[in-house]
Amino acid sequence: MAAQARANESTSPIDLDTGIVEAAEAALSAIGAARKEIGQVIFGQQKVVDLSLVTLLSGGHGLLVGVPGLAKTKLVEAMGTVLGLAARRVQFTPDLMPSDILGSEVLDESSDGKRHFRFIKGPVFAQLLMADEINRASPRTQSALLQAMQEHHVTVAGERYDLPAPFHVLATQNPIEQEGTYPLPEAQLDRFLLEIDVGYPDREAERRILLETTGAAEYKPSPAMTSETLMSIQRLVRRLPVGDAVVEAILDLVRSARPGEGEASVTDKLSWGPGPRASQSLTLAVRARALVEGRLAPSVDDVAALAIPVLKHRVALTFAARADGETVEGLIGKLVERLG
Repeated sequence: MAAQARANESTSPIDLDTGIVEAAEAALSAIGAARKEIGQVIFGQQKVVDLSLVTLLSGGHGLLVGVPGLAKTKLVEAMGTVLGLAARRVQFTPDLMPSDILGSEVLDESSDGKRHFRFIKGPVFAQLLMADEINRASPRTQSALLQAMQEHHVTVAGERYDLPAPFHVLATQNPIEQEGTYPLPEAQLDRFLLEIDVGYPDREAERRILLETTGAAEYKPSPAMTSETLMSIQRLVRRLPVGDAVVEAILDLVRSARPGEGEASVTDKLSWGPGPRASQSLTLAVRARALVEGRLAPSVDDVAALAIPVLKHRVALTFAARADGETVEGLIGKLVERLG
C-alpha cells in the first residue's frame, strides 16, 4: 500500500501532460503517413479524406453522400488498407434481408446423428463495413445496423455476438437517384457521426485521375498503421484537452439549432433539431480534426468547420422553409456566423 501511495504521488499532472504530448506526437506522425498514402489513390478530395479520417479517429461512423463515380467505394477500400482494418463491403439492394448483414443460424448434423444450430457470421463482423447505397435497402434491413452501430454487438435468436474492435460503418448514398430508395430514419441518421458531401474534383485533379488510373499499372496503398494503433489514437482523442471557449461554442451552436431555443428567425424554419448526441459528436470530432491538421488542441475554427457535417443530418426544415428555398446548409451557416 505504501509503495502504491508513493507511485500515485510521483504521477504529477505534469507527467500526465507529458505522456499525452508524447502520444500525440506519435499519433500525428501516423496520421500524416495515412493521409499521404490515401492521397496516392484518391485525388482532389482532400477535405473528404480528412473528414473520413476524423470520423474513424473519433470512433464513429460516416455517411458519404455523392453522385456515382466519385471514388467513394475506392476511398473506403483505401482507408481499410491504410489503417490496417479488416474491411468488408455490402451492396444494399431492395431484396437484401437482415440476415444477409448480421448472419444466420443453420442446422448442422454431427457424425453421431445429433443436430444443433450453428451461427454463421455475416459481413457486419468486420472492423470496417462499407454499406454501399444504404438507402436502397428496406427499412427493416437498414434497422439491422442500428444495434451494431450503437452497441457494437448484435443479437440473433436471443444470443449476443460481439463485433470486432474497432468497428466502423462507412455508408454511401446517392443524393440524386431516389427511385426505389428508402430514406434513412432519423434514429439511424443520428448514429452517423458525420455526413460527408463528396463533390466533383477540380480540373487538375481530374487530369491526374485520367493519367494515373487508366494505365496498365495501378498504385496499391500500403498500411500506415495497425488497428491497435488506430484504437490508441481513438483513446488519445478522448484525452485531448478542450478549452472552455470551444465547449461554449459547441453548446451555443447545437442549442441554437433547436426549435424554441435559438433565434426565431432561424429556428422557426426547423421542424426538429439536434439532440445531445450532436454535441458529443462535435466534441469528439473537433479533437480529431485538430490531430489531422497537426495540432494538439481544438479551436473554435474547428467547430465552425465541422458544423455542417455534424448537424446537417440531425435537423430538418419545415415545409414552409423548403417552399421558400431555404437549405439546411444555409441555416447552419447563419448559426456559425453568430459564433463570432
